[in-house]
Amino acid sequence: MTGPAKAYLKTERGDRIDCLFNPSELTVSKSNSWNAGQSKGRNAPELRFQGGQSATLSLNLTFDTTREGTDVTEYTTKLLDLMKSDPGLPGADRARNSARPPWVEFHWGKLHSFRAIIEKLQLKFTYFASDGTPLRAKADLSLKQWKDEAELPLQNPTSSTPSVHTVHTLLPGETLDRVAALHYQDATRWRLIAEANGIVDPLEIPPGTALILPEPGVRHRA
Repeated sequence: MTGPAKAYLKTERGDRIDCLFNPSELTVSKSNSWNAGQSKGRNAPELRFQGGQSATLSLNLTFDTTREGTDVTEYTTKLLDLMKSDPGLPGADRARNSARPPWVEFHWGKLHSFRAIIEKLQLKFTYFASDGTPLRAKADLSLKQWKDEAELPLQNPTSSTPSVHTVHTLLPGETLDRVAALHYQDATRWRLIAEANGIVDPLEIPPGTALILPEPGVRHRA
């Protein structure tokens, strides 16, 4: 008999940060913007839809290493690193010193979140060893939707169109057609990878770039 599914965060580079304890609750928030028109002679104006706002997902995570006696910052540092700019991500421009932190996805069993950036992170260390080593911490995370993906804020991936299949980090000398041949067994599918990652010139991709590899037949949603 297998144990309960463990929650984890999947990063844009394909890394996985496991949660030592599953969250006790998740809070999803989504709002829309509406504009009130003229209401002369009426009791209330007719509202006109302007657009949707980014969804947010809030959760609390607990990290406890008291049993092992190891430093809990081994886990909390990984969360802090997700708020740092990464010059190796798509869209970065070293010449302009332009970069961004990676997006993440929250996964728990069959549920996964939208791709999101960590808008806010608060860490509270609550227990220490006699030598001052932190052994327990609580993390309050606020994830904000990165872009419109036409998906629900939290969903079972089997109930909708598949999104990302995997993430591939481009190695020195690798080209998109070689990556397509490796993952799809078809080098001509390099255009699918280019479209999913917003690549204009496939010959100007620096090594170390994390490439999103969509499921075959799934086109990128702008």
